[in-house]
Amino acid sequence: MVNYMSHQLDLAFSALAHPIRRGILERLARGEAPVAELARPHDVSAPAISRHMRLLEKAGLVSRARDGRVHRCRLEESQLRQAQAWIERHRQSWNECLDNLEKYLKEEKNEHDKTGL
Repeated sequence: MVNYMSHQLDLAFSALAHPIRRGILERLARGEAPVAELARPHDVSAPAISRHMRLLEKAGLVSRARDGRVHRCRLEESQLRQAQAWIERHRQSWNECLDNLEKYLKEEKNEHDKTGL
């Protein structure tokens, strides 16, 4: 189970790494849309958009339903929530490390100012 979740998280972060895919997700956050509408703002070929959509689907971030010839997509928020949860779990640790670094640098600066070195 952990390995599967880790793999899905890897896929989600990989999908989020590309600006076109992030743009598609931002648009889908406002509601369901056909693939043609999602492709419109991006200056890429139809096959390229299809590849982006397949990656988003594989990552579990988007689902697609066919309505005749039109493919309608919607955002699958649960996978985004899992990525957000991972970030939140690590945010506290990162903040503690940065706070400790800031404290250390201030102490070093104060020591430097006292000794004149």
